[in-house]
Amino acid sequence: MIAIFPPPAPRARPQHIFPQGSGPARQRHGFTLVELLVAMGVAAIILTAAVPSFSSSAASYRILNEANGLARDLQFARSEAIKRGQAVSVCPSTDGASCLANSTAWQGGWLVFYDSNGSGIVTASDTILRWQAQNPGTVTFLADNNVSVVTFNRQGAISALPANPVTLTLHAPNTGSGATRCLALTPSGRASVETAGIGNCT
Repeated sequence: MIAIFPPPAPRARPQHIFPQGSGPARQRHGFTLVELLVAMGVAAIILTAAVPSFSSSAASYRILNEANGLARDLQFARSEAIKRGQAVSVCPSTDGASCLANSTAWQGGWLVFYDSNGSGIVTASDTILRWQAQNPGTVTFLADNNVSVVTFNRQGAISALPANPVTLTLHAPNTGSGATRCLALTPSGRASVETAGIGNCT
């Protein structure tokens, strides 16, 4: 006779008891309020330091771009005067149709036109070639020696330039002299962009 015994009962696994709030059974997700406040404080400090630097860099870029823009249009006017054998003038203008009378402020924009009688004023017989509009904001672009118009003759020289050179200074407040750019004009018709401390650029 064969004795039949029941299978052995499974062995119980030992239970590990962890203190409340610890161990693998409780996982943390996200940030605590204190951690979030600390992160926000650090971000605020970084932004406070970065924003003025970014604004200054943007102003410097705008100043350089505007100075180069006028230099290109002056070169264009000179080339047209030589090519057509006719006077071509550049003057400050905010409406694209007329010059600002006796104005030495160029930050609002400028006009390039065939100047049929070399008067430096747009008349009915003149042809407008280009108008460059600008949004001056707080930027200043001022010419010295009371220069309110630049006229190139058929040889490409600047007529009746009162000084050598004439300097147009472009500056934005709160940017320091390092961001200042100047446009130097010579009687021969040459226009060059300079930084503060070079020539008459201050």
